[in-house]
Amino acid sequence: MGGFIIYFAILLIVPLWAQMRVKSTYKKYSKVANSTGKTGAEVARQILDENGLYNVQVEPVRGKLSDHYDPRSKVVRLSEDNYYGNSIAGAAVAAHEVGHAIQDAEGYAFLRFRHALVPVANIGSNFSFFLILGGIFFQATNLFLLGIIFMSAAVLFQFVTLPVEFNASSRAMDQIVSTGMIRNNEERGARKVLNAAALTYVAGALVALLELARFIFMFLGMNQDD
Repeated sequence: MGGFIIYFAILLIVPLWAQMRVKSTYKKYSKVANSTGKTGAEVARQILDENGLYNVQVEPVRGKLSDHYDPRSKVVRLSEDNYYGNSIAGAAVAAHEVGHAIQDAEGYAFLRFRHALVPVANIGSNFSFFLILGGIFFQATNLFLLGIIFMSAAVLFQFVTLPVEFNASSRAMDQIVSTGMIRNNEERGARKVLNAAALTYVAGALVALLELARFIFMFLGMNQDD
């Protein structure tokens, strides 16, 4: 019973804690202007140009922390606060998304692998739980196993995402520090923003792995009962 409580505590508390951490860290440093006065859009554009990525566009997008890089359209999309604002947080987030654009241009192996996993990971995310429920309800071990296989693909996708995100953050810090867009006394704040964002991916991967492990043990138990 104690292990069951710990399991659900991790399942609920870890992602919630990670989300609260990223929101509070971002909120803090989104109120601190960077010393160069550059907006997130200007930071992104400068890093892109310095890496020869003139074809990649930078656009504003609605939403809070909705920043992302679109590899199909070759567009870095920044939330309006980061696009127009000149905060330390905005500069860090903009540089991070440009980090993904640089990965894309260089053919970064983990990014290519993640893109290849997208179709099967989507299937796994959308249908694995229903297959597993069907396997439990009908006592169909083959259906249960199929659900576990699809879920495994979704979990693998989350773990492959980790090096992609950490590498993009590393590239971001290198770029904004080497170009002088972030000064020495601002580097710590920028790193905190990126590290807090990375925690959400770590938490998501941990929770996904725990869920997968639970269903694997259930599957093994069904086979023992047979």
